[in-house]
Amino acid sequence: MPAEWEPHESTWVAWPHLRDDWPGKFEAIPWVYAEIIRNLARHERVDLIVDDASSEKKALSALEKADAFSDNVRFHNWRTDRVWTRDSGCVFLTPPAKHADSKLIALHFRFNAWAKYPNYSFDEKVGARIAAATGASVVQPFSNQHRVVLEGGSIDVNGCGTLLTTEECLLSTTQQRNPTMDRASYERMFADYFGVQSVIWLDCGIAGDDTHGHVDDITRFVAPNTVITMIEQNERSENYVPLRANLGRLKNARTAAGQKLEIIELPMPRPVVFEGRQLPASYANFYIANGAVLVPVFNDPNDRIALDTLAKLFPSRQIIPIYSGDLIWGFGALHCMTQQQPAPFDCHPERSEGPLRPANICGGE
Repeated sequence: MPAEWEPHESTWVAWPHLRDDWPGKFEAIPWVYAEIIRNLARHERVDLIVDDASSEKKALSALEKADAFSDNVRFHNWRTDRVWTRDSGCVFLTPPAKHADSKLIALHFRFNAWAKYPNYSFDEKVGARIAAATGASVVQPFSNQHRVVLEGGSIDVNGCGTLLTTEECLLSTTQQRNPTMDRASYERMFADYFGVQSVIWLDCGIAGDDTHGHVDDITRFVAPNTVITMIEQNERSENYVPLRANLGRLKNARTAAGQKLEIIELPMPRPVVFEGRQLPASYANFYIANGAVLVPVFNDPNDRIALDTLAKLFPSRQIIPIYSGDLIWGFGALHCMTQQQPAPFDCHPERSEGPLRPANICGGE
């Protein structure tokens, strides 16, 4: 699985339509999406999933009003239950360098709405539909003779054989995705299907996380040996102890190459609370696109720290703040709503050596 900073062919996004996911705030959400799509389409194609022709017409109208529509936006009329494409979509792998002319591989995991919601029959089909539209070879991962349930937000990779995840999401009996799988089963599955040699297990996610521990709210790879990780500075916050525990694990972790991680700490924003509920607001839910990094911001003093830090980490990319104070009421942000489709090998013009080899991939941005 390539790292997210590797070149993309496209980003997959699903247009918002379920008002109950943002009760009382839905009217603002299409305009947030339009802003995201406007910025993405400047750098890569956006494959936009809409429910039907009527939904396409509404989305097109909003995009045109926001100056967000271009030839780089392509519509797909498929029903969805929700819009969190990171979790319902397939996970793309690139073929080994010696088979550079082969198709992309699409890992089509089962999706069961985070083992929490009953309405996911349309979303469970999204991964297969994306794979078919891209012409990828579909693989359905199995473990212990059962198809594996896995969401893209529960993992993060460095493209060099190392994967981040959390025990809270994959090993807890709360919102349990795969009752037949234990730690060893997951590590075998990651090795067999992702080519992963090292799994870094963190402890817990952040307060308010509807997914019960997705890693893309707490710790992300930004280079093969570098991670950003969220830190809570308020000792009275319920995030303080779990995030410190995760930091301790990262300090003791090693990559597949046996190297220690360079760890960059980012402060959490102040709690975002709506209707008495703390929401999973985190700067870690950024999305790395071609030439840009889209970063959730919350009108918080720490917004500037997050933006400046990511600007130093990605000097060749535009850092784009996206106000997500309304979006996060749906319990997800920019990384949750996107899924990258890697570019084919002949679309890597910045690498004059030819097809990607591990040395190229693991050399950083």
